Amino acid sequence: MRLMNRPLHRDAFAADETLVVAGLALVADVAGVLYEPASGALLVADLHLEKGSSFARRGMMLPPYDTQATLTRLSSAVARYRPRAVVALGDSFHDNDGANRLSGDARALLNALQAGRDWIWISGNHDPAIPDHAGGARAQEMRLGPLTLRHEPRAQAHGEIAGHLHPVAVLGGRRRAFVTDGNRLLMPAFGAYAGGLNLHAPAIAGLFAARPFAHVLGRERVYRVCVSRCAAGV
Repeated sequence: MRLMNRPLHRDAFAADETLVVAGLALVADVAGVLYEPASGALLVADLHLEKGSSFARRGMMLPPYDTQATLTRLSSAVARYRPRAVVALGDSFHDNDGANRLSGDARALLNALQAGRDWIWISGNHDPAIPDHAGGARAQEMRLGPLTLRHEPRAQAHGEIAGHLHPVAVLGGRRRAFVTDGNRLLMPAFGAYAGGLNLHAPAIAGLFAARPFAHVLGRERVYRVCVSRCAAGV
């Protein structure tokens, strides 16, 4: 799905880049990553590296630049925060063989991102077995203070950050968004070729016991928007 880039009206929405989930303060970055200052952890979800080459194997030809574009954007976020650790919340590769298809340039860029910091790959449904040569460590899920970090959200969970569902808010166009009710948070998909699911879809809306808010990625800022103001069924 194509994501539109129409500007949001600044007088219509309150800018809000600080989120609190289960009592823990997090910085929501306009690139679609979360930063936890106390631990120095940077969280990113659904990179879907090598999605283009995966589609090409099935005869669906896409420009083969998605991995480089995704890692370049992630490099900018890493340069801003200089995190002590990066946690990738699953579906980092579009399939289990994705790491083997990385170009030399992409592999060098990934190695540079991992240098001097911890790097944790959380297993996703697309990439449950990332090979050792991709670097970093592997986990099914992990704890970050009061939070559990995992790929697929659970039906009943307190203090959870997850990816998988690729939430999108519709506000004159489709925009990736963080979605949270203060108890749990869904991450936007980061990958260049990652699609999105309307945040009113039952798979997303049904996860929240309290009224959730979308923290929508604008061109320059993150905007806090009541979910009721976002269009449904688009």
